[in-house]
Order: sequence, then structure tokens, then C-alpha cells
Amino acid sequence: MPAIPAPHDQWYVLHVRAGLEQRVRENMERRIQSEEMGDLVFEVVVPTERVSEVKKGKRSESTRKVFPGYILANMWLLDENNKPVVKTWHFVKETDGFLNFAGTKDHPIPLRPKEVEVLLAQVREREEGVKPKFMFSVGDTVRVADGPFESQTGIIEEIDPEKGLLRVSVNIFGRSTPVDLEYWQVEKA
Repeated sequence: MPAIPAPHDQWYVLHVRAGLEQRVRENMERRIQSEEMGDLVFEVVVPTERVSEVKKGKRSESTRKVFPGYILANMWLLDENNKPVVKTWHFVKETDGFLNFAGTKDHPIPLRPKEVEVLLAQVREREEGVKPKFMFSVGDTVRVADGPFESQTGIIEEIDPEKGLLRVSVNIFGRSTPVDLEYWQVEKA
């Protein structure tokens, strides 16, 4: 049996109700203060990333959850004998929106330190940098979902991420014709 990590090195994946990740985190943080659990529950993280899109010529940024339905918690949940720390166990189990621990139902297993390191680095990188909401590559086949060429398929010839435009080659009257479309006007075929 692997050694149990020190209290501050125990990270767990909590399965929560989808769409309520932020609310569960805020609830836990409020309860950490009011129930004086700061010595047992150290950090609660909702992994998110910033994404940008250009729609009708306007650029907008939003935040999207990386793992919908899951949050990460750094807490002292297992003691040195691999038994649950009762106060922490009940704190988590009584949290509104909490469903279960990822992996096992009755005996949670902390993430390996290397997994946590990689995961948190990815989360911080995604929160700092903005990436396009839609990922396209030259040569991708797409279907036009809006506009005069709706329901036609074409191949991406060029991508202009600054303007959110794609140059797509579609077949018009038997000829391959390039048309400029915004990201939101197409979907991957």
C-alpha cells in the first residue's frame, strides 16, 4: 500500500453537480471560515480556462470549465493510518452539490504529487492565457451553419485569428470558390 501523503499534500477530485462547481466552491470556502476548518481544508479549485471568440465582428472573452462536474480540493482527509479524518469527511459529505469522490465511493484516494503538479500548472496556464473558443486548422472540412452558403461543406484554406475569420473553399455552381466566414458561422464536419 502506498504511503499516505502529508496533510498539505493530499489533493482530491470531487464530483459535484454539473453547473454548480463555482457555487460548491464558494459554499465550501464560506463554511471553511464559519466552521473553522482552515486547518483541515486548505484550498478548493474549479479548473477553468479563458476563451475568446469573434462573433459578428466583436471579440468577447469568457471563462469555461475545464472539467465540468468536478473540482479539486487540497485537504487533510486521510490520516497516517489511511483512515478518514472524521471532521473533514463529514464537512465534504455535507456540502450541498457534492456527489462523490472521483474514483471510489467509500475510500477516496489522493492524487499523486506529480499529477497535482501537472494539473495545477495546466490550470494556471489556462487561466492566464486566452485561447480561441473554436480550434480550426488549415485543411479541416467544415459545414457552413449560417449565411448564404448554409449547409454547404468546404475546406479551410486560411485562418485569421485576430479577426476571427476563416477563408473556406466551397463549391458554387460547380467551381471551388473561397469565401470569408466568421468562426461561429461554421462547424466541423
